[in-house]
Formats: sequence, structure tokens, C-alpha cells
Amino acid sequence: MQDSFPPRACPFHDEVSVTEPGPMTRVTLLSGQEVWAASRHADVRAVLTDPAFSSDRANPGFPNPTGRRVAQDRRAKPSLIAMDPPEHGPARRAVLGEFTVKRLAALRPRIQQIVDDHLDRMLAIESRTADLVEALAQPVPSLVICEQLGVPYDDHEFFQSRSKTLLSRSAAVEDMRSSLDELRAYVDKLVSEKESAPTDDLIGRQIAKHRAEGTYDHEALVSLALLLLIAGHETTANMISIGTLALLRQPEQLALLMAGQDRTTGAVEELLRQFTIAEFVTSRVAVADTEIGGVTVKAGDGVLTLGNAANHDPAVFADPERLDVTRGGRNHIAFGYGAHQCLGQNLAREELRIVFDTLFTRVPTLRVDVPLSELPFKDDATIYGLHSLPVSW
Repeated sequence: MQDSFPPRACPFHDEVSVTEPGPMTRVTLLSGQEVWAASRHADVRAVLTDPAFSSDRANPGFPNPTGRRVAQDRRAKPSLIAMDPPEHGPARRAVLGEFTVKRLAALRPRIQQIVDDHLDRMLAIESRTADLVEALAQPVPSLVICEQLGVPYDDHEFFQSRSKTLLSRSAAVEDMRSSLDELRAYVDKLVSEKESAPTDDLIGRQIAKHRAEGTYDHEALVSLALLLLIAGHETTANMISIGTLALLRQPEQLALLMAGQDRTTGAVEELLRQFTIAEFVTSRVAVADTEIGGVTVKAGDGVLTLGNAANHDPAVFADPERLDVTRGGRNHIAFGYGAHQCLGQNLAREELRIVFDTLFTRVPTLRVDVPLSELPFKDDATIYGLHSLPVSW
């Protein structure tokens, strides 16, 4: 990797050569599958809001960049990200109350305490050096989502290691399948335990809510909890590490962040736009012929929605390659768009804001210890970020 910043966050760059916004493009993946690539901001948003496009990952036309499919347990129910109407709406609304502004306001002091506790431990290291991923970026969102779901944090090494394998492009299919099976079995056991005595956490409240409504489905809750557990720690952890790196490498932007009144809120949006770490989560498959971006996409055609390219569309974002914490606006699609927009996006925003505010206030001398070219970026994973970030202060 060249010593320039920011690197373009496109985890499947070997499989897809489209890196700049342009017309709808027909591409052939390394798997041999031919799909459409939508890279313009308007085209991506159109795909994500058109009912002619499905989120069903079991559809054979759904984009599969690696050509590998991990077989699901036959009992497993589709997760929210793989649902279409009419099932998707009620399933999403049932859990949406867990991510309201009111509930996030109640969580804010606890998130702050978690961040402070981890920084206390980091700053107590005698050598004044640490891996920021291990010390802060990974444990903070892991502990937050564990407490929200009701998952024992003592098990974090188990679910983090299995999640890492599951999201790897280089792991063997057998290892990915084993990791998925182990994670599902773990969550299945946890849900079963809470069924006997529902606890005051997301899983327990979902059990009580659906039982009262006569709609409880054990397998559906297992799928939901598994999705939230993986997404709830992996995405935010990567944004913390790569966002910290970006701000440290551009001190003029960090200075603007620190000088402004609540400037961190805008900086978080800009970092999300700049990196778009979950590039292909929003891919779709057409279930009816439809026109997008001046081309006809036929039923059965897969469409890659290249969010990273869309978030660097000069028709929408002036000078898009430049990180600008004063840019303002939330019209990026780092969290997707439309009905499937990320359920936990406001929780992620709150965690990122608290982490960056606290980290740069408490550790103003923080610096990266190695050249950019030596940093282990996650080019081998479906969610972009850093495997480690050596820092000192």
C-alpha cells in the first residue's frame, strides 16, 4: 500500500474494478458471475428503494463476489438484512424500539463509562504504547452490544474470533461454516436460557414482547440476535480504528474537530462517508425487469451497490477524496439507504462521537508508531478496517 491517505476502502477490489462513480456497468466477478455495478450516488439509492430489487441472499442471482457460499442450518430463519416485504417491515418494527433516541440517551452515560474505563487501563500502561484496536476500538463496541443484547462479555474472545473468520475472504469455507455453526449454537443456547427467565435486555424484551403478542419465534430471534452481535461490534470497531488513524494523519482536521462546538458529530458523518467500510452489504438481485441509470436490469440480475464509490460521487460531494470534518450533512449511504438502512446506526454514531471526543481530549499526544505502509489494513475482510493500530503518547 502506498504511503498516502486515505486508502480507498474497497474490500473486494480484486473482484470488482469499478472504483469511481459512473454509469451502470456490467462486471464479471472472480466467481465468474456477471452482475451490474451501481456506483453513482443516485443509482445506488434508486436500487435500494425500488421494490423490484430483493435482499434475498438465497436467490441464485444475488451477487457473490468470492463464489463461496456458507450453508446455513436448515432451521435458521432469514435475518433482517435478507428479508423482503411483507416480512421485513413487521420484523424491523418489532425491534426498532431498542434503538430510539430515548433509549440511546439512557445508554449515553454507560457508553461514556466504558470508554473512560478502557482509556484508564490504556493510559496506565508503563511503556506508554498500545495497540489501539486491542485496547479501545474492539472492546468498547463489543461490551456495549453485549450489555444491550444480554450476552456475557466474558465470551467476547469466542464470538470475536468466530466473527473474524466468518468475515474473512481468505478463510476456508469449512472454517467459515464451522464458525457460523458455533456462533449460531452459542446464540441459540443463550436465547433458550432467556426463554426460561426473560432478562431486562434486548433478547429478553423481545421474548416478552412477542409472547404477549402471540408471535414469538425462537429461530427468528436467534437470527436477529446473531446479526446484531456480529454487526454491533465489528463495524464500529473498524470505524474507531480507521477514523482515529485518519484524524492523526491529518492534524489540521483534528484541530478543527477539537476547536469546534460539538464538531465531532459532523466529523463522524464525514469519516463514515470517507470510508464506507461495509461495501457490499447492500447488494441486491432484481425480481422484475426495471430501468436504473439508463439501463434495463432484468429479473434475476444481481446488482452490486458500490457504496464507497457512491460516497465519493463528485456530483454529490465536492472534492470527495478530501476529508473535511466541516463538510456537514448526512446524505452519505454508509449505513445503506431505504427500508434496510442500518438498524443500529444511531448507536454507532453515539459510540463514535463519545470515543473520538474522549480519546483526543484525554490523550492529546497520541501518535501512530509505524508508517502507513506497514499498517495491516483489512483488505482480506468483507468489512474494511485495521487488524491493529500501534500507538504511543
